[in-house]
Amino acid sequence: MVGGERIMVTLKELPLEDYIVSGHRMCAGCGSAIAARMALKAAGPNTIVVNATGCLEVATTIYPYTSWRVPWIHVAFENAAAVASGIEVAIKVLTRKNLMKQQPNIIAFGGDGGTFDIGIQALSGALERGHRFLYICYDNEAYMNTGIQRSSATPLGAATTTSPSGRVIPGKKEWKKDLIGIAVAHSIPYAATACISYWSDYINKVKKALNFNGPTVIHVLSPCQLGWRFDPSETIKIGRLAVQTRIFPIYEVEYGKYKLNINVTKPLPVIEYIKVQGRFRHLLEPQNSHIIKDIQENVNLQWSRLLKLCSIG
Repeated sequence: MVGGERIMVTLKELPLEDYIVSGHRMCAGCGSAIAARMALKAAGPNTIVVNATGCLEVATTIYPYTSWRVPWIHVAFENAAAVASGIEVAIKVLTRKNLMKQQPNIIAFGGDGGTFDIGIQALSGALERGHRFLYICYDNEAYMNTGIQRSSATPLGAATTTSPSGRVIPGKKEWKKDLIGIAVAHSIPYAATACISYWSDYINKVKKALNFNGPTVIHVLSPCQLGWRFDPSETIKIGRLAVQTRIFPIYEVEYGKYKLNINVTKPLPVIEYIKVQGRFRHLLEPQNSHIIKDIQENVNLQWSRLLKLCSIG
């Protein structure tokens, strides 16, 4: 299939089987674990997973145990996309030699550190070469696995161990990188944002992405209760707030055409998202109120830009 058709899945149609199962060591309320579980429900058992070093890899494969029920390979922080490319080429060779008849899905998982930063070169190369696989960035907005260090996915003002809030700086000083914009610049068939709090949108995007004859990218927001500092029971709520404040817009780009999937017509102010996370606590102090204002203005600006790209308004 060349892909492109919308494949809708309802709650009743979701398979009962899980292909990443209990027994792992992910934190309670971990958004990344939810993102992986949902993706594999969409992909099914005929799937090969490439997993970059990170929370998802470390906590699901504590030797000699594994939570994965599909073929899975752990690779270095920086080369998930390169290894997925190699697997895709190997499958083509095996198919040509009549040694493989069924074409498996190939999904590469990488965190924001292994995607936005360390793995961006390998990802760019794979997208440029046109290998057929789905790359999913589970974005928890810092290097959570190694101690909550800032990444280029960390939002402005967030406190991490390498962008601490204090007398010198009020958290991270830079804006978050536009991963989907970078992916789209490679003229790939499909790229999309998603959030685990909107399961139907995410699962359907995974199924859709796997049907394109070329590389596809999904950037899924995966709240981290440890690094973002909120109660583990609030994971889904925090994800919804990111979308409903327009901080994390949900859209897709198919062959260069933008489509807004969740149109937030009456957004909540960004303060509603900021005030419930410990990593932003310092922004509530009077001397840092200008940062919240800057964040709100940037959210408004980026939303207006997205609407124009989607030909809305």
